[in-house]
Amino acid sequence: MIEIKEINGETLDENYRFRVFLKMHADEKTLDRQFKQLHNKYFKDFDCTKCRNCCKVLGISMNEDELNTICKQYHLDVHKLKNEVLNEKYGEYVARPCPFLNKDNSCKIDECLPKSCQDYPYTNKKERLFSLLTIVNNSKICPVVYNILEDLKEVYNFRRR
Repeated sequence: MIEIKEINGETLDENYRFRVFLKMHADEKTLDRQFKQLHNKYFKDFDCTKCRNCCKVLGISMNEDELNTICKQYHLDVHKLKNEVLNEKYGEYVARPCPFLNKDNSCKIDECLPKSCQDYPYTNKKERLFSLLTIVNNSKICPVVYNILEDLKEVYNFRRR
């Protein structure tokens, strides 16, 4: 597994080129299966608590219901969180970095994570062909996404410069 700090501009440019290549050459259903298979392969042994770049860089995003559930479960003041920690954008509450991340990289709310946290990095979801830009951007954050793209380059015999 590559350390995310090893990713540089050249690799990112290559990933953007690979995105265009996939848009032109990949079959949607086949690509979804490949993503899901690689997602399962890497997350089987990956310990997110050793990284948590997603929590640090992307932060957290939740809707009103998720916020209320978290506050109820953990006896938090919803109004205080809204006023002091969270920003509201497009009907979602967001914070960067995640205010629920402990110093040891454990999560304070792991029993009722918002859907966005549960689903990240979305590499096991359908219609990946139509979200490749997000996936390439996530390759700068998540080592699993980076490795999935590297494996797919091999599968597709992608020519590197």
